[in-house]
Amino acid sequence: MNPIREVSCETVTETVRKLFIEANTVLGEDILEAVNRACAAEESYIARLALEQICENARIAREEVVALCQDTGLAVVFAEVGQDVHVVGGSFGVSVQEGVRRAYSEGYFRKSLCDPLTRKNTGDNTPAVVHTEIVPGDRIRLQVMAKGGGSENMSSVHMLLPTAGVEGIENAVLESVRKAGPNPCPPVVLGVGIGGTVERAALLSKKALLRPLGEKSGDNRLAKMEEDILDKLNRLGFGPQGYGGKTTALAVSIEMEPCHIASLPVAVSIQCHASRHKEAVI
Repeated sequence: MNPIREVSCETVTETVRKLFIEANTVLGEDILEAVNRACAAEESYIARLALEQICENARIAREEVVALCQDTGLAVVFAEVGQDVHVVGGSFGVSVQEGVRRAYSEGYFRKSLCDPLTRKNTGDNTPAVVHTEIVPGDRIRLQVMAKGGGSENMSSVHMLLPTAGVEGIENAVLESVRKAGPNPCPPVVLGVGIGGTVERAALLSKKALLRPLGEKSGDNRLAKMEEDILDKLNRLGFGPQGYGGKTTALAVSIEMEPCHIASLPVAVSIQCHASRHKEAVI
């Protein structure tokens, strides 16, 4: 029998706080590299200028520790909690929310959550959306995402006929981005979830956004779809910030699991170029 490892609530809170501050102020190296590659390949002057400004914005945000964007997002947390971990000193869920609260206060980030009907702001950017999974081991893996409203509004779920196949899936993804146009601040990062149920497909598409840019799916079928969809997206012509050009998307990541024989759920989570997410293991 494995010994139980104790982790304090304050450790959880402090880790979440640091991750959200970093996610909102430090653009990932994988994204910067992708933007620089796109800039080198762009033929349009205005498209290159937009990509250069993305890099300059990232430099200023990192050096001055200020938000990359005025929309600092709805806080989403994916937590893999080892079954041999005992969180002590309080509730794990409360600790996560406190970490979000501190990050958005101390980072001077915009608080963007409100009551859906009255539109009254909650005041501290909580409650965060928390997805918790119990896994083997004695560690806690925390992955955080600051999900902006503009890109989230352009996301979609498609319940396709089970006969739609690869072509139908690709068409659904392309149509989602075509309808989104310049609204999600391209170049976008796309997460696609295939299978499960309507809510599971949406969750898979969100988790796909956590994958490092350029890291292909381990399933050769999905890796081929990722490549094909990215190529087709970059032929749409929206380009950086909607100014036209060859770079409408930086990456496409797909996650898939089995679905009902009568269904083919496909979810598309669109993320702006910043694709703000960070992770830590405690």
